[in-house]
Amino acid sequence: MLDVIEAPTETQFEFITFSAGEQSFCLEITQIREIRRWTPVTKLPHTPDDVLGVMNLRGAVIPIFDLAARFGLGTTPDNERNVVIVAAAGGTTIGLLVESVSEILSVDKSAIQETPDIKSEAARQAILGVISVGENMVRVVNLDAVLDNEMGGAV
Repeated sequence: MLDVIEAPTETQFEFITFSAGEQSFCLEITQIREIRRWTPVTKLPHTPDDVLGVMNLRGAVIPIFDLAARFGLGTTPDNERNVVIVAAAGGTTIGLLVESVSEILSVDKSAIQETPDIKSEAARQAILGVISVGENMVRVVNLDAVLDNEMGGAV
């Protein structure tokens, strides 16, 4: 008799967890194109404080956001562990500066709880839900909200 390897079900999700603004966040693994070591970017004039500049990624120029600053959690301090998560949102590729990447998290869809009603529409738009991992809560980032120009300093 052959052993059958179970394929992931449609209710299983995989996320990459990371730290930004000393908080835990995650993105669905299918949204991430690559994770790169931080390198200086080309600054552009008249951009919001959370837009660090642009980076040339194999011939494509992509905007780099400081995710902590974008979410109103202060700026990401310089650190050798800082990385840029290159992610795709609605046909647009962006880079997110974060403090560090932690792990791959596999969870059942039922483990993702709705974002609590905290009287902040921007926060509800920026965070798709929360996942309880031990004593910590990991927030699921909505990449479309990161690109929304009206969101700055929302979470």
